[in-house]
Amino acid sequence: MPTPRVLVTQAAEATIDLLRDENGPLMFHQSGGCCDGSSPMCFAKGEFRIGGNDVWLGQIHGCDFFMSTSQFEYWQHTQLTVDVTKGRGASFSLEIPLGVRFLIRSRLFTEEESKDMAPVQQGEEYLEQQAAS
Repeated sequence: MPTPRVLVTQAAEATIDLLRDENGPLMFHQSGGCCDGSSPMCFAKGEFRIGGNDVWLGQIHGCDFFMSTSQFEYWQHTQLTVDVTKGRGASFSLEIPLGVRFLIRSRLFTEEESKDMAPVQQGEEYLEQQAAS
């Protein structure tokens, strides 16, 4: 089984479940841009427009996880774990009204893990595949 690029904690899964009950299918995007910087942002699926400057890293708890290409170039050797902590973030992410915010914990892949990495897809490739299925 390929080494996953992104994981999720049980606490974050519980928050995702709450958000999914209220908002339907969800997606995550980590841009490294403004507001909370590199905090992952949770949106209703399709609310954030994915394009050629994004990379699909996999799924966490049934939610697609994307990252900007420029940030992926920097973090491609790092396994990300989505977690949640108390406190309000300064973003448009769906969990903010709950008084929590998602955050990333990271570690470098081992040499052994790097030999069998889960594949990524460029945003446009991901969208084409979704349209075809």
